[in-house]
Amino acid sequence: MVRHKRLTLVALYSVALILPRPAWSQLTDADRKGIQRVTDRWLEAMRKNDSTAVAATYTEDAMLLPPNAPVVKGRTEIRHFIGQFPKITAFNIKLTEMEGDGNLAYTRGTYNVSLMPPGAKTQDKDSGKFLEIRRKEPDGSWLVLRDIWNSDQPPGH
Repeated sequence: MVRHKRLTLVALYSVALILPRPAWSQLTDADRKGIQRVTDRWLEAMRKNDSTAVAATYTEDAMLLPPNAPVVKGRTEIRHFIGQFPKITAFNIKLTEMEGDGNLAYTRGTYNVSLMPPGAKTQDKDSGKFLEIRRKEPDGSWLVLRDIWNSDQPPGH
């Protein structure tokens, strides 16, 4: 009896593995361009140290999940958090992956940034990676819903 149940479970599992899975609908070219537009707006605002414009690329209920810090919730907190950054002297990002279904998408990429802390004689440089969840808003814009990033540099560097 136990062997029969095991064989039945193995057979059902095997069938489940070969059944077609529902595929994600592909992002349209318009969706990809929309995601890139918001990314470009975000990057331009970061380069200008414009925390209000940066926050505008996030949904009202967005969350930042920064390294070594608590979760930052909502546009107001995001604007304040970004406003605390030292002067950005250079910032580049590269989207390496973009997928989605319906009104949700994710992006993955890499970044390189140079910052000039107040009173510092040299710039701080960092490089790392990020993962974002985007939501398509009623106006068609693909704003950031969740944002997490971390450095490729060893701790204390």
